[in-house]
Amino acid sequence: MNCYFLTFGCKVNTCETASMQTMLRSAGHCIVTTPEEADVCILNSCTVTESGDNRTRAALRKLRRSYPDMLLVLTGCYAQAYPEQAESIPEADLVLGTKGRSRLPELLETWQQTHTPCGAVDAYTGHDTFEALPCDIMPDNTRAFLKIQDGCNCFCSYCIIPYARGRCRSLPPEELRRAASTFAEHGYQELVLCGINLGFYGMEWGGSLADAVELCCTIPGIRRVRLSSLEPERMTDEVLDRLAALPQFCPQFHLSLQSGCDRTLRRMNRKYTAAEYAGICSRIRSRFPDCAITTDWMVGFPGESDADFEDAVRFAEEIRFAGIHVFRYSPRAGTRAAEFPEQISGSVKKARMEQAQSLAKASKFAFFKAQIGKTFPVLFERERGDGYHIGHAPNGAVIRVFAEKSKKSLRNRIFCVKIEENDADCCYGTLVAQDAADSAASPAALPNSR
Repeated sequence: MNCYFLTFGCKVNTCETASMQTMLRSAGHCIVTTPEEADVCILNSCTVTESGDNRTRAALRKLRRSYPDMLLVLTGCYAQAYPEQAESIPEADLVLGTKGRSRLPELLETWQQTHTPCGAVDAYTGHDTFEALPCDIMPDNTRAFLKIQDGCNCFCSYCIIPYARGRCRSLPPEELRRAASTFAEHGYQELVLCGINLGFYGMEWGGSLADAVELCCTIPGIRRVRLSSLEPERMTDEVLDRLAALPQFCPQFHLSLQSGCDRTLRRMNRKYTAAEYAGICSRIRSRFPDCAITTDWMVGFPGESDADFEDAVRFAEEIRFAGIHVFRYSPRAGTRAAEFPEQISGSVKKARMEQAQSLAKASKFAFFKAQIGKTFPVLFERERGDGYHIGHAPNGAVIRVFAEKSKKSLRNRIFCVKIEENDADCCYGTLVAQDAADSAASPAALPNSR
């Protein structure tokens, strides 16, 4: 069958979509890029917010109206967290959660034979192991996203994800080496390590995230290793020291904050105070002077007073984030916060979100401006129709270089770039030492300079 994927949510979902595509290709199916070509659509859902659930249901309705004979498969976090709701959606022919994705080819084969709707959501037991799925290609990416951790043990009062993902579990080192080597063999030079609660990698056997990064840095052909979203309390001095010793490590840290107000953090059941978070940021910057620290910020949590919100604003200003993802609190059925009194009105959430987004925009601009005069090795990923090559610096800054028509594509090659200007969305620079293109063996290959 021709299979089309529609993916919502985080980088972990992106990883899992790529794995499902690999499995289906191995089973003889064809992956297509438009729904018009497809016999089946696999929708990989997100359930972090209620709007994500609404988006999933709306997408299924639209697909059914447009393609009445298409097989529609609903999978992902929404299906796992709310299986009864998911299985009651009339447009969903097959429902599969986040557990047992390896069954997808078998379920499609059964459908071809029976055309019988099926709910196949298996509950987590608390003793599950990491499901290592094959993956060889990330569609349209020069960076490979590698899922190495799943599940969460934290149970923040607002969050449904522990119910959608089960308890913490990690990809064993031997499987990690195999997966990283496969990506290297396919020409990927950068790995982005992903997880639901990435900092808890290795906790089952007394290991740490630094173990995974060190292992990946030993793989021939892997020249850069980057981390996705992290819980801040796992960034210990030992972990930071080990990361700082790795030339291939990219100093970009997305440390989930949620609020800079201690009172709100306690009600959220977060595991740190604002002062402890600030201390972690300080220790990171002492080891990685050119790093980027980005974060998530939730506004309108139940009981958040005006004073609480202003504390969060002041904290965000003090930390000087390179980027902030701002979002409004969304009640999730099954979480403690959904039952809290003092739910915040939509109008107050909207006003706070606008103020936080304004601060986020200014912080991002300031970060890009601070890169002017520095030189970074940049892994180029694509060309744009507006005449620029685009890539990322080690610290995650988006870099654009003017594309001369006479020059070949820079895609999947590393060039050193001097940053000369910026706007609200990226930095602009020029290539330096072009005769040494691809000689920048690591993010630390060329010293940054003013």
